[in-house]
Amino acid sequence: MNNDCYMLGTSGFSAEVTQYIEDNKVSNKNTLNIKGYFDINNNDYEKYGYKYPYLGSEKEYGFSSKVNFIIPISDNKIRKSLHSLFKNLGHRFPNVIHHSCFVSTQAKIGESSILCPFVTVTSNAVIGSNFQANIYSYIAHDCIIGDNVTFAPSVKCNGNVIIGNDVYIGTGVIIHQGKPNRPLRIGNGAVIAAGSVVTRSVPEGITVFGNPAIEFTKENIKRRG
Repeated sequence: MNNDCYMLGTSGFSAEVTQYIEDNKVSNKNTLNIKGYFDINNNDYEKYGYKYPYLGSEKEYGFSSKVNFIIPISDNKIRKSLHSLFKNLGHRFPNVIHHSCFVSTQAKIGESSILCPFVTVTSNAVIGSNFQANIYSYIAHDCIIGDNVTFAPSVKCNGNVIIGNDVYIGTGVIIHQGKPNRPLRIGNGAVIAAGSVVTRSVPEGITVFGNPAIEFTKENIKRRG
């Protein structure tokens, strides 16, 4: 496979991922070659001083062949939309896994995933596509994670947890361990606020906060105030 790749987005996270790719090159752990950046304007491109060219909007660029895309965008709705658009056009999505990560040989990780430095994925974990795990996060044994899931920094996901699609988990969240015959489940589209401690399953589509985590409502905010 051609190792040339294009970055979708020029945000601060894109700047971080750029450095991870370059650091992997130095360590001979990755041979991805960045060819340029796409975004709706060049404001962030100028801010972060990228050394590879700014190419304008990806939707207006004339690709002469199928290419590799990296999507360093933390908003999983935007990430999902871009992945779906270019996947349907036949483009490819290699993973970016920093060389400091530990990924079990028994784990499976879908395409278009980004593992930032010091992420750990242990035995028998199964992770879908478009996953992002920021620095110092971990996924323990026998977890199943859906597509388009985002872990902010230092998320601790213990064993026997099932996470649905399109879930966002904030910085420092601790997810308690489930049981082999009764896994802890986080439903599709749920949001776990930063610093929460999840001790029981979370229904789909809701936001939870606090320790132990409860639904984010006016009444619950008053109770915890």
